[in-house]
This record gives sequence, C-alpha cells and structure tokens, in this order.
Amino acid sequence: MNRTRRREKSEPKKPKAAASDSSSEDRGLKIGEAAKVIGVEAYVLRFWETQFPILKPKHARSKHRFYQPRDIDTLKLIKRLLHQEGFTIAGANKYIRENGIDPANIESASGKTEKHAEASSKSVASSSETRRALAEMRRDLESIQKMLADD
Repeated sequence: MNRTRRREKSEPKKPKAAASDSSSEDRGLKIGEAAKVIGVEAYVLRFWETQFPILKPKHARSKHRFYQPRDIDTLKLIKRLLHQEGFTIAGANKYIRENGIDPANIESASGKTEKHAEASSKSVASSSETRRALAEMRRDLESIQKMLADD
C-alpha cells in the first residue's frame, strides 16, 4: 500500500522563480551579479574588498557575498576613481575618506578632480613665477655684493 499523499490537481504549484526574486531583492546581489552591474570581473571586487575598508558586503552562512544598493554605489565610485579618474588605490581611499560615499559624489568626482588639477596647475605656474623672481633677486644681490667687494 502506498501511504504517500498526492497533491490534488486543483491545487496549483507555486513557481519557484517568483519566490526567489523577492528574496534576491532582500539579500542583495551575489558577487557575479554585482560584477556584471559594475562592469568588472568578480576577482576585482574581491581585491577591492581587501583594499577599501569601507567596502563590507554582507556574507551569508555559506560565505557568499551579497552586495546591497549602498555597496553598488560604493563600487561605482571606486571604479570611476580608479579607471576613469586615474587615482591610485591610496588616492582613492583618501578621496573616499575626505568626501565620503554619497551618490552625489559618484557624479561629481570628475568635477572635483578637474578643479583639483586646475588648482595644482595654478600652483605650479605660480611656483615657476616665484622661482624666476627669486633667481632675478639673487642675480641682483650677487651684483650688489660684487660692487661692495670691489670698494
């Protein structure tokens, strides 16, 4: 005798995909999914996690990483700083420490670095002007010293 109970035909099966979609929104993106969104390989995200202390995705019991929307914003900023703006990892860390992780920073990082580059080029220009002025003063002082030594 078969004692197992069969599901009646009138009772519909629940689709598994719908149940997993709602839980995937709650849990965040797995590392492969996040890597596709950012446009890098998964190993890059693992490396960035070791280099940027601010980047701390949630880990499941199974040790899988799950990236929340805030993490994705952070990753986008890191990618922009490293790949588009030309920051070093140390420079990107410094930028993030000084400016924080704000969605507005993702768009304005370019503008801020351009302003910084503009300011540093002005400082280089003023320092070369200063050098020229100091060299001229030195020549004048040397000529005065020579005139005094001749007396």
